[in-house]
Amino acid sequence: MNNPTLKSRLKHLAGIVLATGLLLAGSAQAEDKLKIGFVYVSPIGDAGWTYQHDLGRKAVAEKFGDQVEIKTIESVPEGAEAERVIRDLAASGNQLIFATSFGYMNPALKVAKAFPDTDFDHATGYKTAKNMGNYNARFYEGRYLAGIVAGSMSQSNVLGYVAAFPIPEVLQGINAFTRGAQSVNPDIEVKVVWINSWFDPGREREAADALMDQGADIITHHTDSTAVVAAAEEKGKQAIGYHSDMSKYGPKAHLTAVTHHWDQYYIDQVQAVMDGKWEPTTIWGGIKDGMINLSPFNDAVPEEVRKKVEEAKAAIAAGELQPFGGPLLDQDGTERVAAGAGMSDEDISRMDYYVKGVSSKLPK
Repeated sequence: MNNPTLKSRLKHLAGIVLATGLLLAGSAQAEDKLKIGFVYVSPIGDAGWTYQHDLGRKAVAEKFGDQVEIKTIESVPEGAEAERVIRDLAASGNQLIFATSFGYMNPALKVAKAFPDTDFDHATGYKTAKNMGNYNARFYEGRYLAGIVAGSMSQSNVLGYVAAFPIPEVLQGINAFTRGAQSVNPDIEVKVVWINSWFDPGREREAADALMDQGADIITHHTDSTAVVAAAEEKGKQAIGYHSDMSKYGPKAHLTAVTHHWDQYYIDQVQAVMDGKWEPTTIWGGIKDGMINLSPFNDAVPEEVRKKVEEAKAAIAAGELQPFGGPLLDQDGTERVAAGAGMSDEDISRMDYYVKGVSSKLPK
């Protein structure tokens, strides 16, 4: 074949075929990736609720590499905006969506029903569907341990608690913290200030200041920012962080923190989807599951206090100690759990009262 024109045309055609093949191969590779969406209620930052979930997201990225394509959307308000964001993620082809805040439950459920081929997982809720599961951690177990630290070290016998919303999850934490503190110091009193927000550093700081002005020498929080720890540092008081180790925001104040660990859960869920074995489940993991722990202790925490905490931690993990085991009295003195009895998961999940030792009034 000596026709230069024909040779040129054949070479050009071969180039087109090769380019098309590469394009199709690239497209197939992109389609093979599992697309995953994470929806966050607050900024990722470097500590807090969202930060801990984002550590889980990073663990997924590191584990699966180019097998996954992950999209994160932060600072999404609960309610209508959450529904819009979750719907957009589903419509754009994400096959697994993690909705990481309590108020995302109903929006996620609504979108799940509209996208039956997409898998949804919701954090801290209780509703499920054929393609929507939920997952939670027994935060109250870590709160009980933190209470032991606070109750052992308080000089004023007054502890302060900055709280977000009066829902069972938050009340479990307040009550377990109180129970842990009173297990080592029956004279402890816990005061609570509600801010009706998961993330509002200004209001969190104001609440912390108010509690310290009322005599609390150790404060903690069920909110997302580091403001409470920073406020304690500024006033020369002590604090127990939440979600993450927050010691860099209060090197002197920060005694320890109740920490959450989602890495393995997220990895397991992604693997299940990849294997075609994912099913909606309800997970409530605690200390024994590696989902709850305490951050390293401040040097100010005495060895005998650390020992008490470690003993209680081992007992909780072994099922020998339940933070809400009887006798348990509510704030009004009514017996909620008899001596020698335990509280069922169903009753814990519906908790709507303060235990004895909390001096503040519960919002109606």
